[in-house]
Amino acid sequence: MADLTLYHASPSRSSVVLWMLEEVGEPYDLHLLSLNNGDNLKPDYLAINPMGKVPALRHEDVVVTESAAICCYLADTFPRAGLNVPIGDPRRGPYLKWMFFAPSCLEPAMIDRSLKREGGPRRMLGWADYDTVIDVVGKGITGPYLLGDQFTAADLVLGSTVRWGMMFKLIPERPEFIAYVKRLEARPALKRATEKDMQLAAA
Repeated sequence: MADLTLYHASPSRSSVVLWMLEEVGEPYDLHLLSLNNGDNLKPDYLAINPMGKVPALRHEDVVVTESAAICCYLADTFPRAGLNVPIGDPRRGPYLKWMFFAPSCLEPAMIDRSLKREGGPRRMLGWADYDTVIDVVGKGITGPYLLGDQFTAADLVLGSTVRWGMMFKLIPERPEFIAYVKRLEARPALKRATEKDMQLAAA
């Protein structure tokens, strides 16, 4: 039994952490949940994540929920994978900014666009408006990755959201987004995670 266990539904938001685990390279177990069968709302899983959603990660006696938090935790816990920016490095600020920009700004803006919801007053929304969010992300991709040549967990979290958004036509097919996603999809760890998800979904 591995020290790491991912509570996973295939495919879902927990696929982001599946990719992260493949990048980290440490042994892990999968505990599969069926969202269609309501496994995520059963008492045994609600004891792990009271929000009743995936992913959740158990690392020995520690349980972490929320995709970006899990990826940040894994990057810091297993630094030899080279996916984090250590405390004291001035790049850690931008690294953390992009890590949490995806769930706090990009994803809500995309969901608003998908549901055709009118945004409220800008001062009430943590993501301003859709066009502003998209422009900020586009301007942030100035090199191969968000921090230049180093691929980090921030790319994994933000890149997963950009990739998902482009699949569902919620992010415009700008050249910078197309090239960024193409670089991400060339990563062997993402290929392995995608193949695992396809096999799990088929089963």
